[in-house]
Amino acid sequence: MSRLTITLSEERYRALKEASAQRGKTIGQLIEESLEFYGIKTRGDARDLVRRARARARLAEDQAMAAAQKEVRAARQRT
Repeated sequence: MSRLTITLSEERYRALKEASAQRGKTIGQLIEESLEFYGIKTRGDARDLVRRARARARLAEDQAMAAAQKEVRAARQRT
């Protein structure tokens, strides 16, 4: 597991600590969930997603990749 150091305002840090306590989760778990929510995936997860989409839609690889990228962009714009 990799470690990451970030700089937050005191207010943001307190809010993050409160949110983690309220949810019974660690700050790291909240960050992981947030990354997942925003569609930030590992390369392997993204490839698996495209593979599953291709299998369901019977698309060529380039068509499936284009569809996946379009969906990720749309998801990111909604937030």
